[in-house]
Amino acid sequence: MSATHARLASVPVLVPVRPEPWTRRVGEVAAAVVLVILLAPVLLAIALLVLTTSQGPVLFRHTRIGLGGRPFEVLKFRTMHVDAEARAAELLRMNTASGPLFKIRHDPRITPVGRWLRRLSLDELPQLWNVLNGTMSLVGPRPSSPPEVARFAPHEHRRHAVRPGLTGLAQINGRSDLPWEKAIRLDLHYVEHQSLRLDLAVLLRTVPAVLSGRGAY
Repeated sequence: MSATHARLASVPVLVPVRPEPWTRRVGEVAAAVVLVILLAPVLLAIALLVLTTSQGPVLFRHTRIGLGGRPFEVLKFRTMHVDAEARAAELLRMNTASGPLFKIRHDPRITPVGRWLRRLSLDELPQLWNVLNGTMSLVGPRPSSPPEVARFAPHEHRRHAVRPGLTGLAQINGRSDLPWEKAIRLDLHYVEHQSLRLDLAVLLRTVPAVLSGRGAY
């Protein structure tokens, strides 16, 4: 990443926020509470698995850009070795994603357990806390990192008009296998047509999409 992009990555690009009905927020909090209670044994089992199979903390915290273009901290189960951040620069040539994204199909930094967690998207479950604290929604565009957002085209920042989500249109249509142009088109479609009906449709299609493993790496 160039010095210019590095500077831009630290400066949030604020965008107008789409109004959100209070009923949507109440419903999401209620759903997140229920999911945390139901999934508590699974969350504990995953935490123990991560803790006992590789060195490092159970949870990984990283900065993402959210509602209105503001940065926030995302939680996930750690799926990489502890030196993953330090090795990122040397692996840039292995990037398989299009557009501003950085993804590696066979990332050598991922632990064996982490690969399994990613395959089933179980590493994202701690983001239920982000739903509870209001930085994320159950459905919405997946949050991008500051360096990625620094390379967005001007109109692409419009995806920050809604809260980022645990799942979204891009996630049920191929995830990381999608070209950036199609992924951003789906994200912007969601921003313009956000509704309870669309949210329910995305949530219903998320389970088979996760089980298929398509684009999960």
